[in-house]
Amino acid sequence: MPKFVFAYHGGKKPATKEEGAAAMAAWTQWFEELGPAVLNAGSPVGQSWTVSSGSVVETGGANPISGYSVIQAPDMVTAVKYAKGCPLVKAGGSVEVAEALPF
Repeated sequence: MPKFVFAYHGGKKPATKEEGAAAMAAWTQWFEELGPAVLNAGSPVGQSWTVSSGSVVETGGANPISGYSVIQAPDMVTAVKYAKGCPLVKAGGSVEVAEALPF
């Protein structure tokens, strides 16, 4: 079955323990709903840097990644359907969905 990388954009670090607990509960519930489709729940990431042949941008560029997951789905349409349920999407962020091709 194809694998898809979910690259998360947006969101912010919770300001309180309560916000953090609520966010973790939402992510846990979503991952439980996806069940065995979740191959790697991934994690949030720190500040990203964008490296190109001519420069290094320490701010991550225009829309830096804020986390990732690896999901399996029969096709892109299903993967996108899964992404629409992401807590980050519901909070105003976005999920970039890309098929991980065999190497």
